[in-house]
Amino acid sequence: MSARHHATDESNASVAGGHRIVVGIDGSAASLAALDWSVRQAELTHADLEVIATWEWPTGFGWSMIPEGYDPASDMMTMVQPLLDGLRTDHPSVAVEAKILEGHPAPVLIRESKGADLLVVGSRGHGEFVGMLIGSTSEHCVANAACPVVVFRGNT
Repeated sequence: MSARHHATDESNASVAGGHRIVVGIDGSAASLAALDWSVRQAELTHADLEVIATWEWPTGFGWSMIPEGYDPASDMMTMVQPLLDGLRTDHPSVAVEAKILEGHPAPVLIRESKGADLLVVGSRGHGEFVGMLIGSTSEHCVANAACPVVVFRGNT
């Protein structure tokens, strides 16, 4: 299965019982650099790679109309599928799975880190303060994940 659109209560452990690296992506350059690093790390450590992308319903003040046919999970999968295809072609020895999950990225990634060997996130943050330097999602993951976390800054 190339993607799972909903979280389940099943164990987050690797299907094969081996090692698992979780990487969160949002389409930003930093997250794509983290994805590239993660697949190479999975290849080196013989781990499975679980790619997590999240989406949230738009929020606003008062009543707002959601366009007919609006499907953010499908839109996210449209962004993720070419990445998965490229990973599977370029790294055939790595088992790659994607989960497209509803929710804010920080708590979703914390939940998905359970049973993982490593959580990898990109950092888009800029600035002098730690929250700005590594970004709020990556900072939340570092502080709360159930496994070691790599905050990948890449060449940004």
